[in-house]
Amino acid sequence: MSIEIQILNAIQSIRSPLLDVLMPAISNGLFVWFVLAAFLLMRKNTRQAGWMILTAIGLEVILCNLVMKNAFQRIRPCDVNPSVALLISRPTDYSFPSGHTGLSFAAATAFWRSGIYKRWRIPALVFACLIAFSRLYLYVHYPSDILMGILVGVFCSWAASRIFQHYAVRKQLQEVSA
Repeated sequence: MSIEIQILNAIQSIRSPLLDVLMPAISNGLFVWFVLAAFLLMRKNTRQAGWMILTAIGLEVILCNLVMKNAFQRIRPCDVNPSVALLISRPTDYSFPSGHTGLSFAAATAFWRSGIYKRWRIPALVFACLIAFSRLYLYVHYPSDILMGILVGVFCSWAASRIFQHYAVRKQLQEVSA
């Protein structure tokens, strides 16, 4: 048995009625990132942060869900070990990397990079970690799926930040030359 399945099985040993309710709800909490972006888009002084979060999410969806999952075509642990009772509908796409984790870390780190609402940075990151853990608890991702999801999400946040820096510099240059 692989070390990753052993880790997933160890996580299954902490299952409880409370966690069996909380983990699917947390896993389905991706809408929070879109609500956060929408909230930020409503105010002029936070609008760029909202766009940066949406850009990071868009890049993550393209890289993770459209490119990497199809390139690697990794079978999910719930398909390898069907004896574990799933608490959510069986996902129909591939496992590697975790899209939920990637999207959450793309949004959370883009929010962190934006430099606004500093007291909410840690809670955003904790929420991203909870979503990542929920995917292990729900037995739909391997630990390496989660780790790659984190890396993809952080990379997409960095790329979104670079895009916005590039356009900010271009805008400043245009204003100076005008």
